[in-house]
Amino acid sequence: MEIIKQPETRPISQEQLVAEVKGIYAGLVMVESKCIEVDNNQTSSSHTDPANKLNNDQWQALIALHRTLLHEHHDFFLASQHPSASPALRRLAAKYAMPARMWRHGIHSFLELLRHRLPASLDHMLTFIYMAYSMMALLYETVPAFEDTWIECLGDLGRYRMAIEDDDIRDREVWTAVSRLWYSRACDKAPTTGRLYHHLAILARPNALQQLYYYSKSLCVDMPFPSARESIMTLLEPCMSQSSSPQHAKLPPTELHFVRTHGILFTGRHQDEFDSTLETFLKPLDNHIGRSTRRWLESGYHMAISNICAVTGYGDDKNPITVALKTAARLRPQNNNDDTPMQDAGSEVSASPDSKTAPNPKQLPNALRLFAGTYDVVCRRFGDSNILPFLHVSLVFLHYLTFCPEAMAHVAPHIPWKLTASMLNTLIGAIPSVSQYVSQAQPDLAPLFEDGAPFPGSVGAGDGSEQNYVDGKKEGEDKKDGEGKEPTPRKRPLPDDFALRGLSWTEMYFPSHWFVLEESIDDDEKYFELASMMEERRRRVVWLGCRIAEREGGNWLRFDKETKTFGVNPLYEVELDLEGPGQMPPTPGESDDFEELPDAKAIA
Repeated sequence: MEIIKQPETRPISQEQLVAEVKGIYAGLVMVESKCIEVDNNQTSSSHTDPANKLNNDQWQALIALHRTLLHEHHDFFLASQHPSASPALRRLAAKYAMPARMWRHGIHSFLELLRHRLPASLDHMLTFIYMAYSMMALLYETVPAFEDTWIECLGDLGRYRMAIEDDDIRDREVWTAVSRLWYSRACDKAPTTGRLYHHLAILARPNALQQLYYYSKSLCVDMPFPSARESIMTLLEPCMSQSSSPQHAKLPPTELHFVRTHGILFTGRHQDEFDSTLETFLKPLDNHIGRSTRRWLESGYHMAISNICAVTGYGDDKNPITVALKTAARLRPQNNNDDTPMQDAGSEVSASPDSKTAPNPKQLPNALRLFAGTYDVVCRRFGDSNILPFLHVSLVFLHYLTFCPEAMAHVAPHIPWKLTASMLNTLIGAIPSVSQYVSQAQPDLAPLFEDGAPFPGSVGAGDGSEQNYVDGKKEGEDKKDGEGKEPTPRKRPLPDDFALRGLSWTEMYFPSHWFVLEESIDDDEKYFELASMMEERRRRVVWLGCRIAEREGGNWLRFDKETKTFGVNPLYEVELDLEGPGQMPPTPGESDDFEELPDAKAIA
């Protein structure tokens, strides 16, 4: 067998590398200028005029021109990011905004030109999308320095491909999933960038609850996306319209009225209909949750986060709660968080409405009524584990407010604290009797009751849910290999954790590196409910209840360590009408996790 020698490679000097980069850049600028000129000329000309229609050869020439520009960019990145390149040479790509220029002039402007010439340009647009996608995938593999940009560009290309697919539903679903995958990866790297949640909202159609959640979140993170205020109207306006529409027919009535309620809060229109719309939503909510069973796990945290975004004014800087929270955040000592991304271009633009617009005086009171009303109905479903994601998210928000008394002063009077204490007592095993709670708190919850108990499931929680570490290393791990590594939590984050990530009022909740996992999780797996998660969620809710009880001397909730039961500040001591809305605790041995009832046609 003949052995083939490895080809000889000659090292490249710094001077040669600099000359190579300069030569590539000179050619790149020439092609870029030509692309800008051609795209501008074609965009300004009327595409309805037969004289301006491009034939097949002209389209092919334009595709070849933009392909050349992409190849020039690829060569520039490979040369400037060469292993032998000096730090100054490596910084050139960022200094001259090369990734942004590549997307703007090499891909986006031409895609928009193709889009406006549809359907005549469909075949050419497909060709260009596939070519651009391949180039971006190549850069993702070979130029990791700009990985965040490549990921978002791949998501954008997938969204373009999805948007032009009208014939094959399966192809459309595939490209929707591809685009969602890339945007979700981008969110993992930049969880406070609202633009990404806006894109995910578009891909969430026709799931109205998920759309509302993503649009609201895109306005409420630290780097909001102002354009979402216009995009969200494509969801809200059809739901607010009194005339029937295809969107009405697809939505369950309860979800339709939920979105309509948010539409009134967001737009400030139809204020006279808020009371009736809210009542129409809340009245059947209990039955809707019962019929939805496990499907309400996801709906629960989507509703809770959307309601909290409404309470904070959908990112409105004039909202009293938002003002109080931002003031408290500025006064709080800042800690370095690895999940905080660098500020991107345009992020300084406020997501608030026009500063000249007077705030709606009814927005906050009505939003609090929606938040508290939904919370009250959900909290009455004793024994229903499917409401735990909603309860978890709501208590995360209330726990954060305990560190900002000015904001809590607006919210606390509306919260059914006595009902919350009753729900918490049910979760820890305290059985309600005629006049008091008989404590049978489960022993495994004991660590959560201690003052200052650590986050459940994190290292040092003492609840049996974490890995054992010695000097910052796992037991049995080689010290040299583990040196300098941060301990990684054993338990996987809950689906609601991923939904909460990036919102400002969760910054004090999750431990450092909570989302740094030993194994990467696919996007679909993030929101997959494992059997063990329900118990983990119960522990979280109890832990949050204990932490709220510790704050401000028990101003809201209180916890008696002797009887192991929750109570409330006498100010909130009221008689509970458990026969009212909601449901009584189920009979022991019975399960309320039944399948959705069939309709009349199915029975017939």
